[in-house]
Amino acid sequence: MSLKVTPRENNFGAEITGIKLCEPLGGSLAKKLKEAWYQHQVLYFPNQNIDHNHLESFTEAIGPYGIEPYVKTLDDHPHIIEVRRDPHEKIAPFGGSWHSDWSFQEQPPSATILHAKVVPPIGGDTHFADGIRAYEELDEALRAEIDEMEAIHSARRPYSHEGYKLGGDRTSMTVLPSDDAYATQKHPIVRTHPESKRKTLWINPVYTLAIDGLSDSASKSLLSKLFEHLLQDEFILKLKWARDMLTMWDNRSVLHCAQGGYEGHLRLMHRTTVAGSKPF
Repeated sequence: MSLKVTPRENNFGAEITGIKLCEPLGGSLAKKLKEAWYQHQVLYFPNQNIDHNHLESFTEAIGPYGIEPYVKTLDDHPHIIEVRRDPHEKIAPFGGSWHSDWSFQEQPPSATILHAKVVPPIGGDTHFADGIRAYEELDEALRAEIDEMEAIHSARRPYSHEGYKLGGDRTSMTVLPSDDAYATQKHPIVRTHPESKRKTLWINPVYTLAIDGLSDSASKSLLSKLFEHLLQDEFILKLKWARDMLTMWDNRSVLHCAQGGYEGHLRLMHRTTVAGSKPF
């Protein structure tokens, strides 16, 4: 195998070819992939015809599994979530708002890995936002203002009993709402990536409730300003899926949003996460 890394614009995202994920990753190859991942944040591997066991082996080569709350995993593969939307469903796609996976956890996952099994003929893309470049291009005074601030994260909006009812009836996936979703966790607004050491703007509209220490109005105003900056087109990678494509992204610096536009068609993927560390 001859690993080839083809970067996208601004080095945000890269296509990985010359590798078969149905074969075990050796230590040196896993190291090269991680280095590419730290640099480009989103890696996608086309034409990877793999099963659940291969997906698990690849995940384990990247790191230990993350904890999957609020969504039922596969009975025989407890670290895999089936991300499915059936043709008849009218509800918004799972993950259809900008977020970083499980940012409400004390130690949110470092990576999310998603493998496409059935891709609709239209729509169904995933968009990614580059928190590192967004931070670097913030006004210097605003960077100084937020560098030491913390934000309050919670799962209450999508996964509390009340929040889940507002989201509508999802039949193709089993969501497990809980009162545990009301718990909160403080994390820095500006996070330092533990490997690349680069700073990233680390907030998201789904799980970030408020900025600690600010009034409600001041918090909403500043978050709105930061979200508007972070989600500008210049920081967005728009990924079009193909059958058997596997994508891995870095939750420590990247937001993502699943797109719709494929009503009447099945979309089926399988997902794992890799454990992370406490943000700093």
